[in-house]
Amino acid sequence: MLPNILSDYLDRVELAILQCSNVYVERYDEEILTPKRANLRIRLRFNQTHLLEINEAIIADNQLEFLDYRYHFQNQNNCLIFRYDSTPHFPNLPNFPHHKHLPNDVIASEKPEITQVIKEATEILG
Repeated sequence: MLPNILSDYLDRVELAILQCSNVYVERYDEEILTPKRANLRIRLRFNQTHLLEINEAIIADNQLEFLDYRYHFQNQNNCLIFRYDSTPHFPNLPNFPHHKHLPNDVIASEKPEITQVIKEATEILG
């Protein structure tokens, strides 16, 4: 059985997706590795064009710990709009290893919540 903090988190993610309009869920995998460890892999297609890929590796104890994450949003031509991730390849940025890729830049960023990422994607689409 999953700890409440992890099951509640997974429920919030699912609810956020269900509340989106013009979204097709291409993939939704909750891989439960142990009672305290899960991987989340999601592909959302907005307006039949734009793609948001969500990947998280999560550990739950008294709080959620994200071992790794990537939130990648691209347009219909597979061109990057934004990507948040924790890959440790920009050590000089504040908040290392957390950062955000933009089409022509990489900037410091905190890890956003999935609900914030979905909201950012939907606002870009208007």
